[in-house]
Amino acid sequence: MTADGDGKEVVFQRVGVDRMGEVLSVLDEAAQWLNARGISQWPARFEAAWVKEAIVRGETWLVTTGDEVAGTITMDWSDPLWTDADAAGYVHRMAVRRWASGLGDCILDWAANAAQQRAAKYLRLDCVKSNDRLRAYYEARGFAHRGDVPVGGAPGQRLEDGPVTWVSRYELALPRA
Repeated sequence: MTADGDGKEVVFQRVGVDRMGEVLSVLDEAAQWLNARGISQWPARFEAAWVKEAIVRGETWLVTTGDEVAGTITMDWSDPLWTDADAAGYVHRMAVRRWASGLGDCILDWAANAAQQRAAKYLRLDCVKSNDRLRAYYEARGFAHRGDVPVGGAPGQRLEDGPVTWVSRYELALPRA
């Protein structure tokens, strides 16, 4: 059993398109909180098209605690920001509702375990280069900085054109199963 800081059971539920509204609600809440603090990690609001493909592929999860939706995460198994062929799990769109602050550690532990179960060597993620607080959090969690790269589109998007956002890539080496 996975538990949060209050000892409540934490449940990861793979979502279908019927629950896209709940995923968007969590992402929008987190994005608005970031934007209110001057952090351009994500757009003020997410569009359904930005998350639908990952939901259809079965890569998006809602995280509940005490029967309430507390967060979301998308686990991908490839990412064009990384050009090597190493087996890795990629964390995208991880967000936690403000009342569940602190649940990120539990979510990252779950993601590392999910990647290990697929024989991945690494758990990888990225964030905007200017988000010093989030970068420090990842480094404190044992993630190593693996360089900064430009990404097209608004923050949170992956487009071939549009404005450029610099993101910092992070990698956590996973122990062998």
